[in-house]
Amino acid sequence: MALSKTQEAFLTKIRTVGGGELGVALDDDACSYLVAVIAKDLGLTKRFPELPKTIPPFFGKDHPAKLRAGKLNFRALFEKLLSLRQDADTYFYCLANLHKARLKYARILEAQPLPTVDQVGPRGLLQYGSLSPKALAGFLYWRKWIFDIDNRAAQETGYLFEPIIAHAIGGIAVSASKSPIRRIRNKAEGRQVDCVRESDRRAYEIKLRVTIAASGQGRWQEELTFPSDCRASRFTPVLIVLDPTPNPKLTELRRAFLEAKGEVYIGSDAWKHLEVTAGETMSTFIQKYVREPIQSLLKESPENLPDMHLALKEGRLLIGVGRELLEIKRAPTADLDSGVDSLPDDVDNHFPSS
Repeated sequence: MALSKTQEAFLTKIRTVGGGELGVALDDDACSYLVAVIAKDLGLTKRFPELPKTIPPFFGKDHPAKLRAGKLNFRALFEKLLSLRQDADTYFYCLANLHKARLKYARILEAQPLPTVDQVGPRGLLQYGSLSPKALAGFLYWRKWIFDIDNRAAQETGYLFEPIIAHAIGGIAVSASKSPIRRIRNKAEGRQVDCVRESDRRAYEIKLRVTIAASGQGRWQEELTFPSDCRASRFTPVLIVLDPTPNPKLTELRRAFLEAKGEVYIGSDAWKHLEVTAGETMSTFIQKYVREPIQSLLKESPENLPDMHLALKEGRLLIGVGRELLEIKRAPTADLDSGVDSLPDDVDNHFPSS
């Protein structure tokens, strides 16, 4: 079947290198692997005898760059997939974006530069004398590097998390400049929205969890006025909170949505709403690539932190957690502060909701 203009556009986007020097694109071999994964997820493997009988798992120990299925006609595979499941294009788009994000973060771990003495030196005054200068300097370098890669993870997840859920349930994430949700106090000013569904006029706020230590007072007031701005813009505000852990902030936010005649889904109700709204095909995606990983991590959240050690040896980063070891090959220039794909000034704007 011939691809629509929209389908052609998102294939072009997937094949295009993203922003920054560490941006990635997906070639035919990587895309063919994704079709094989989707065929397996949707129970369509028997309809694709040309695909490998076994493929490595998407969430596995293999480097993301090794997840490939070569010597196949990707275009033909993709068109065949769509002929069997018309909405599989959304599944492919979401999975491809998740794969690109994982590829990019693997590159970040390989290339994120170590900090400079200018960055960490003054901080040593707070602990100077508690360790020898040599030991304290080493600790400061490791601490800053871990902070940097954690910020990068927050940044990349912020670009990914809400948008893939939005696409999965048939909506889109919108920036403030393009938003149909206008502020009551200034209708010329729009509001960023995690997901807008024009089909049923719903505007979603999607959160992993709401904590007591939520945003500062100004930002918290922004969150509390979101539902009333939605209602004034003739949209139904919908709050999705995946972690049901109760606290006063969550109670307050829930009340604000209900007072604006909105909808609130928390915990298992949130997952059920997303899966029902997504439909049969995309509910499979949400279950396998969003719900199961997140719930697995929440379930295994440690009461006592495991032992951890870090080492750089012969171009390899070794990360030991408990009895497990993660080995990452570092780029030859990664030990210098080259500024490669450094954090943008507005990184806070891209953090995932919490």
